[in-house]
Amino acid sequence: MNSTIILLIIVSYFGVLMLISHFTSKNTSDDSFYTGDRKSPWQVVAFGMIGAVMSGVTFVSIPGMVSNNYFYYLQFVFGNVVGYVFITYVLIPIYYNLKLVSIYSYLETRFGPKAYKTGSLFFLISQSFGAALRLLLAAKILQYAVFDAFNVPFYLTVIIILVLIWMYTNKSGIKTIVWTDTLQTFFLLMAAIVSIFIIKNSLNLSFSETITSVTDHKYFKVFNWDFNSGSNFFKQFISGILIAVAMVGLDQNMMQKTLTCKNQKEAQRNILTFSLFLALAQFLFLGLGVMLYLYAEKFGIQLEIENGKFINTDNLFPMLSLGSFGTVAAISFILGITAASFSSVDSSLTALTTSFTHDFLDINHKNSKEKKRLKNYVLFGFSVVIFIIIMLFSESKGDVITTIFKVAGYTYGPLLGLYLLGIFTKVKIKDAAVPYICVLMPLLTYYLNYIVKDKFSFDLGFMNILLNACLTILCLILIREKND
Repeated sequence: MNSTIILLIIVSYFGVLMLISHFTSKNTSDDSFYTGDRKSPWQVVAFGMIGAVMSGVTFVSIPGMVSNNYFYYLQFVFGNVVGYVFITYVLIPIYYNLKLVSIYSYLETRFGPKAYKTGSLFFLISQSFGAALRLLLAAKILQYAVFDAFNVPFYLTVIIILVLIWMYTNKSGIKTIVWTDTLQTFFLLMAAIVSIFIIKNSLNLSFSETITSVTDHKYFKVFNWDFNSGSNFFKQFISGILIAVAMVGLDQNMMQKTLTCKNQKEAQRNILTFSLFLALAQFLFLGLGVMLYLYAEKFGIQLEIENGKFINTDNLFPMLSLGSFGTVAAISFILGITAASFSSVDSSLTALTTSFTHDFLDINHKNSKEKKRLKNYVLFGFSVVIFIIIMLFSESKGDVITTIFKVAGYTYGPLLGLYLLGIFTKVKIKDAAVPYICVLMPLLTYYLNYIVKDKFSFDLGFMNILLNACLTILCLILIREKND
């Protein structure tokens, strides 16, 4: 497909985002950037959150990963659903009762200022890496599809994307993002559905035959009972629960959207509805993955293989969409990946800005002019951080989604431990020791994971988040106050 046409599509899409930003920026207050004035319709928030969670990583990585990991990812998704129930009935009431803007201020109420700052800092690290890795994947695809034809270097492509995101989020932040995420989710899902229909027609399959071709395929293996495997059911299911709690319930990015709902009841409806539709969307993308490999096999498309496994599987969907499926599929794919790249990073930058300004700069006690100045500086600063991380990982290969969840296991583990200890016990800890424990436990988790894998061929997989959280809780209890 002509690169100029693709560029025009992206520019038009960006124009729509700017139009949404224009209307949502009217009648804003100093807090609109952070709270959305707490007037967002819960249905809109729920639908938009699907795109924010899935991002370009799900859009590209999940379809590609089925060749090496089958449908085992669904075990993780089942765990996610349970995690979302926990968020709905445990965490959301806490956040609304305390009227939080930054969710990490709960830790100050429960443990003290050191725990509060540590929790927020771990979020800032986690979110910066997660946002950067998600944008990296989308930027590589846009580079291949558009900017290479104009001899634009990759670093400039990333800068262009970050500048565009800054332009429509700078004024009203989360108030705009709630609505732009809805549009972005629509295009993300549309791209998958269009691709499925094109493959179905190319393979001369009826609707029922399409379903059968997926469910009868050798990749359609949902449960893995091999206890030593990183994809074992129990490891995937339990880690799915914990990572959902950590990466959504303890994530300022996701919870900031939820807290824009009018009240607690609507916020809870939002999470439950979102969890159901997210699970269905992820199943849709796994099914798409099987069909992509069916198409490649039918038409003799050679894929890279190393040691009996497919490599660079993130390239499969973009390669076929842009090179084999025709104009309609190419347009829908470009809109989908553009939506994915914008939706994953715009909300991340807003959440990072919210957390840093509230948790470290005490922005609530600044005047209006100072609030605006600090917000702009911090938003720009995190854009630079994300750019640097992208450049550092620009040569990485493999499916990005696995990397993101592995990183999350180490960075969100201490945060999960702090919250579980705070919610389910009345233990009082030595607040000053919290930063040291939360830094040491991920390092210990990494070492133990290496030992059991090397000595016993036992892969913890995503379960490193459970080990990390448990070690954090144990150490926090050991240094509790003597009179507790």
